[in-house]
Amino acid sequence: MPENALEAVGLHRTFGAVHAVDDVSFTLPEGGSLGIVGESGSGKTTAARIVVGLEQADAGEVLVRGKARVARSRGRTQRLARAREVQMVFQDPYLSLDPRTSVEGVLRETLRLHFPDTDHDRRVRELLDQVGLGTRAADARPRQLSGGQRQRVAIARALAVEPAVLVLDEAVAALDVSVQAQILNLLADIREQTRIGYLFITHDLGVVRCVTDDVIVMRKGRVVESGPTAEVLAAPQHPYTRLLLESVPHPGWDPEAIAAARRAL
Repeated sequence: MPENALEAVGLHRTFGAVHAVDDVSFTLPEGGSLGIVGESGSGKTTAARIVVGLEQADAGEVLVRGKARVARSRGRTQRLARAREVQMVFQDPYLSLDPRTSVEGVLRETLRLHFPDTDHDRRVRELLDQVGLGTRAADARPRQLSGGQRQRVAIARALAVEPAVLVLDEAVAALDVSVQAQILNLLADIREQTRIGYLFITHDLGVVRCVTDDVIVMRKGRVVESGPTAEVLAAPQHPYTRLLLESVPHPGWDPEAIAAARRAL
């Protein structure tokens, strides 16, 4: 049995009177893919930010490969080691890329910071090939790249530190459908090659269906349903999960009925 790449145990996070994350627990096996799905305000992104370390839980624990992630790391070496455990890819990579720095420069900067003694030339070539860009894109600046290409750069930068877990927060939501498919296929290939664990944060049930092994459904900060993705989507047990599925446009779709069901829930 593979060990767990990630465990979240009893996470809580409040903002004033709002329970953004309320007793949330889940596990992600090494090489696995877990989706966290829910509407805006469900708490899914706050849970992801706690996992990455961008938010601090009021209670609960996050473990990577069986070891607890310390809330605050002391010293540069500890901070870098903690950052290498979990990496995050955001919806809009353009905001996280320096417009003045080339693709090669982005990767070299990351490698110099985390692995100063490695062969950076070889590793840069490997990363570009791994995400399907190749050396032809090495000199390009972010503004010269398409949205899909920029997302490939963001993925390459995350992979450069060899994380145990990659958190993808609506990472394909801003892309055209055909480009979404390319990126999702790329991520599937990388997972097979590296055994990295994926945590997908999304509202898109199509993405969940295609790329996750398991899913948890969140509503108002709590997990209302969880299980293997195919089973949850084929036979949802919770009314909220059924509502999410019914909200996807389809023949006979009735937005007014869905709105009424949402108000009644």
